[in-house]
Amino acid sequence: MLQNAYVMILIILVINIVYVSFFTMRMILTMKGQRYLAALISTIEVVIYVIGLGLVLDNLDQIQNLIAYAVGYGLGVIVGMKIEEKLALGYITVSVITKEYELDLPKLLRAEGYGVTTWMSQGREGDRLSMTILTPRKYEMKLYKTITDVDPKAFVVAYEPKSIHGGFWVKAVRRGKLES
Repeated sequence: MLQNAYVMILIILVINIVYVSFFTMRMILTMKGQRYLAALISTIEVVIYVIGLGLVLDNLDQIQNLIAYAVGYGLGVIVGMKIEEKLALGYITVSVITKEYELDLPKLLRAEGYGVTTWMSQGREGDRLSMTILTPRKYEMKLYKTITDVDPKAFVVAYEPKSIHGGFWVKAVRRGKLES
């Protein structure tokens, strides 16, 4: 009897981790406009959800099942976020401001395949070089490292663009010019 209770807890825990991981991925895909893939994942997600919830509701008198369900939900959020982090879907835009404009950081970044737009700007303490860099998210950490290796004091802000239109380098990125 005790062995069955442990098996039930494990099953509920695993089901909920898988369910919430699917839920997290569906939400991310929906936000990124991947409607058909999100719909497919939601179909699988709802089947897993019904099975897991059914197991808990059928055995509501056993508090450990409810606890396993709740813990599985929390762990599923973490697992889903880790999966999304590894997939690194989409692009980021990075704004960089540096006073080290003689280091020719834009030339180095362009040589590595990044699209870089530059302009001179004025800060509180004088002239600055401003850059906007668009890159696939999977290269985000490599980009940060390249920037900070050249200028550890560079001001860096990143955000995720909602849509991208035009420009020459998106085609180059799709052909695999940037490498990890």
